[in-house]
Amino acid sequence: MRRVRFWSAIVLLIALALAACSRSEDKAVHVPRDPDLATLAIAPETAARERSWDGVVQAVNQATLAAQTGGRVMELPFDVNDVVQAGEVVVRFTDVEQRGARAQAEAGLRAARAQAAEAEADHRRIADLTKRQLVARSQLDQATARRDAARASLAAAEAGVKQAGEQFDYTVVRAPYSGLVTQRHVEIGETVVPGQPLVSGLSLGQLRAEVQVPQADIAAIREHKVATVRLADGRDVAAREVIVFPTADPRTHTFTVRIELPEMETGLQPGNTIKVRFKLGEAERLLVPASALVRRSEIAAVYVVSPEGRVGLRQIRLGEIFGDRVEVLAGLVPGDAIALDPVAALAAQRAARDIADE
Repeated sequence: MRRVRFWSAIVLLIALALAACSRSEDKAVHVPRDPDLATLAIAPETAARERSWDGVVQAVNQATLAAQTGGRVMELPFDVNDVVQAGEVVVRFTDVEQRGARAQAEAGLRAARAQAAEAEADHRRIADLTKRQLVARSQLDQATARRDAARASLAAAEAGVKQAGEQFDYTVVRAPYSGLVTQRHVEIGETVVPGQPLVSGLSLGQLRAEVQVPQADIAAIREHKVATVRLADGRDVAAREVIVFPTADPRTHTFTVRIELPEMETGLQPGNTIKVRFKLGEAERLLVPASALVRRSEIAAVYVVSPEGRVGLRQIRLGEIFGDRVEVLAGLVPGDAIALDPVAALAAQRAARDIADE
């Protein structure tokens, strides 16, 4: 009899607990859904299948200016890290020798012009006398030879003046493009000879990156030729051009892929290491807006809204970033509805709890 009473009490307690759960569940199910809570139904989308490697930033325009004439350095307006505009003077030499050579060449040119004019006049006079048969044919031949020689001397004198002028111009070295001075190889007062390095510089206006890619992925990269660079501020920059080198390194069996970056302010410097993502194909992915994420330290979550209107916070595992959207690897399935505004979702969740507690 005592045992029957014990089991009867157990059954009664279980029944009361189930009834309480049923009342609580009914109260939760019938909470009205907030009509102002915007949601998004998750569905698979076709997105790029990518893989990333480290690349090294390079300057497209970088050069070391060398002396093209001899002389002593008398002016160095810029030093390392100085900004130079295209056409500005970066090195100036003494030009006494070059100036004298140019004056001498110009004097020789004037003499050659006078000799050529005299030879032309003499040739015309002998040719006229030859037509009237007043002089021998041999004199015309001699006049013709003198005229041709004078013309050749004139051409040589003109070339000498041009060469002397170039040597004079070489005493002033100008920047071929705008950029930064990275190294100065000479000092004021130093005597230089042709071919000696003077100043090194590079331009930050146009950059590129080179990446070493395994041979297993090079065929897909050649097919799509699409790459994206992630900047330090989180921006994604699409490559202007993707160039795959034709041969692999025999030691590492990797191909060099060059990424031409657009002309824009990126904050990158030559020598920086960056992440470059290459498109290898396409795949189905679950993507959610980055603005819908709730982050707590290293944990990411979203507010999921059930068909009955219940709002719950669900932890998810994130994958790649695609612009303003993020891939979800785990935690959501197609058909789930997520709240687009986490703040509004939290308010709706609290309101539902208040109603359930009444």
